[in-house]
Amino acid sequence: MLDLSLYYRQSPASDVSRRGDPKYVGRVISSMINGNDNDNGVLLGKWQGSFHSHENPSRWDGSVAILQKWRQDNYRPVQYGQCWVFAGVMCTVLRCLGIPTRLVSNFNSAHDVDRNLSIDKYYDSSGRSLNISKDSTWDYHVWNESWFLRPDLGAAYNGWQVLDATPQEQSRGLFQCGPASVVAIKEGDVDLDYDTLFVYTEVNADCNRWIVYNDGTKKRVYCDTEIIGRSISTKAVGSNSRVDITYNYKYPEGTAEERQVYKKALAKIFGSSITEGRTESPSEAIRNPGISGRFKLAEPPLFGKDINLILVLSNLSANHKTVKVDMSASTILYTRRTVAEILKATTSVDLGSKQGKHIRIKIPYSYYGKYLTTDKRIQVTALCEVMRTNGAKLLVEKTIILEDTNIIIKIPRRVVVNKAATLEISYANPLPEPVDRCVLLVTLMNQQVKIRLARLAPRERSKIYFEFTPRRPGPLQLQVDFSCDKFSHVKGFVTIAVAPA
Repeated sequence: MLDLSLYYRQSPASDVSRRGDPKYVGRVISSMINGNDNDNGVLLGKWQGSFHSHENPSRWDGSVAILQKWRQDNYRPVQYGQCWVFAGVMCTVLRCLGIPTRLVSNFNSAHDVDRNLSIDKYYDSSGRSLNISKDSTWDYHVWNESWFLRPDLGAAYNGWQVLDATPQEQSRGLFQCGPASVVAIKEGDVDLDYDTLFVYTEVNADCNRWIVYNDGTKKRVYCDTEIIGRSISTKAVGSNSRVDITYNYKYPEGTAEERQVYKKALAKIFGSSITEGRTESPSEAIRNPGISGRFKLAEPPLFGKDINLILVLSNLSANHKTVKVDMSASTILYTRRTVAEILKATTSVDLGSKQGKHIRIKIPYSYYGKYLTTDKRIQVTALCEVMRTNGAKLLVEKTIILEDTNIIIKIPRRVVVNKAATLEISYANPLPEPVDRCVLLVTLMNQQVKIRLARLAPRERSKIYFEFTPRRPGPLQLQVDFSCDKFSHVKGFVTIAVAPA
């Protein structure tokens, strides 16, 4: 892989002489995991549209099959990957090269295209999200951290370094990102190599929301300084538990330290003269609507079922208020790009002094079923305008992730090496309509078995029995992937403890 890189092709002697430097090797690998630079990279990315004739990114359940396919296809990029696939493959490659590496998931991850430390999101006058901003916020983004020294920056910046192979932007002419010191990100040292500013905004940009009126004018209705970069997580060593590492990347939201670092980052980009007033309290310049609102789910949102949620509106003042509410719902990708609008409604609510009211919203399966992608996400928005207050508005938004309760795996009480064992794998059609072309992929001991199944009636659950013989003691992971003509790549897994004979 290193010999196929543009770095090697441009200067073989220089490239080989630098391969003892994990900073250099990590950067080269981040460029080689994606195939966007015509450099025989491993994967091509695709985030929307049909995956017909190629692999849906949700199909992959490990790096080995991707790397083998890349090699077998004469080093042509494998189609397709998304962020968690790029990160998973890069983790494997860097560990093979002896560089300690782990995966990191960042929730509400920002992509600040214009480098101003702010994400701008636009909505029309009825609250529908508009895809007109180059900036974006993804529900989550996955990258890698590798551990090594940074003699180029100084000992204070040693330790975990961010490397990201997902092709979002070019860095010095190639689709590569990092290594950016996690310490530098936390301290706002966004002028340091490599791509520290880019990663800083992914975890700590402010988020501005704008209303675009029919005449083209724009009005900022809200600035959220705390929404970007939530629950930054990695996997625990030796278990599947989640470890929260948010405070490795930034000081706690709402603290003076976090705002001070934000000012420092702004000053490094634009100069210290413009930071005063810009970051003191971004929301003060926006008219306070005097109401609060939030969406809450009346019950868990299950794929195939109607979604019932509640908009909770509260009057924060003693004065009576009439609130016009424009609601909309759309199916979205995990990158929050809109797929299709599935609901639009308008209502009016009277709120007495300090009064709160609940507005119930129902999104039937018949509304969203055919527009849902494998991301299984729906975004609901309510634009709340307080009447007779010169246009004071509140924007309430929620992303709903539909849950799968599909795969159930039952294992024997005791599994012993070199003795046959039988598993029960139960799968279901959660939809109110029949499904056909059902396929179960079972992966165990680096072998994959494809099982074609009978069609399932509405809400029907069925099961199969799967026999295997483990060849060595210790933990063994079984992975199951269920697909049909109406949905695909519903996954389940279980770790089996294999006892010695």
